[in-house]
Amino acid sequence: MSGLLQISDPHFGTEQPPVVEALARFVEAQRPELLVLSGDITQRATRAQFNAARRFVDRLAIPHRLVIPGNHDVPLYAFWMRLFAPYARHRAAFGDALEPTIETAGWAVIGVNTTRWYRHTDGEVSAEQIEQVAQQLQRSAGDASKLRIVVVHQPVAVTREKDAHDLLRGREAAVRRWAEAGADLVLGGHIHLPFVLPLQSVDGTLPRALWCVQAGTALSSRVRAGQANSVNLIRRDAPSQGRQCTVERWDFARSSGEFECAEIHTLALSAEAARAPARA
Repeated sequence: MSGLLQISDPHFGTEQPPVVEALARFVEAQRPELLVLSGDITQRATRAQFNAARRFVDRLAIPHRLVIPGNHDVPLYAFWMRLFAPYARHRAAFGDALEPTIETAGWAVIGVNTTRWYRHTDGEVSAEQIEQVAQQLQRSAGDASKLRIVVVHQPVAVTREKDAHDLLRGREAAVRRWAEAGADLVLGGHIHLPFVLPLQSVDGTLPRALWCVQAGTALSSRVRAGQANSVNLIRRDAPSQGRQCTVERWDFARSSGEFECAEIHTLALSAEAARAPARA
């Protein structure tokens, strides 16, 4: 087994059966040890769509999994459920924790619920959430062998101006604090466009390397900008290579009916321990 598989925005209810089967075969071949499902699990947060998603996740049989909701996982048209029990169906399918964590010998992965019942698509991270994540990161920051990852739904950075309206509210403070606390990667979805971006290119004051890793839609027919269905496979590199990791993007190729490796990024990570935040 190797690696962490990031599946985002499958939008069950719009999934494509040939892509579903290809992804199941891909997982069987690659045998990742962790699964991150970074939101928009369903198209309309129906019970049937959540049940289909849960059956698929169970079928993959990946040992560790972390699942957070996206804006599509909060009922849109069932107003009273949205108001009084917005996460009831998500919890019934994937458990009560909306901000789960995974801690293993090589990984520290922290989920953040960036959805709000009162927002349709926009995401938000509060000061309390930012600090809670920072405290969790600092507990593992002394172990250089761990890859420290924060998972959100809406992106903390974009590569196209037209996507700026989808940026996570509160991202500037979050990125700065999480960098100080020792984060290596921030995984996201929402915009269905995969890319890898150094966040120091967005905020040059960051004290250490921090990377934005975005995933496309894994299974949905709702692809954008000509991008194929895709997933990310993240691997921790051997210590002899220095502190780094590899992000592989695997695209569904209609010609072969399989997921094929489309792009590989080798990311240099900070070697130093996390810094305590500056105090006024």
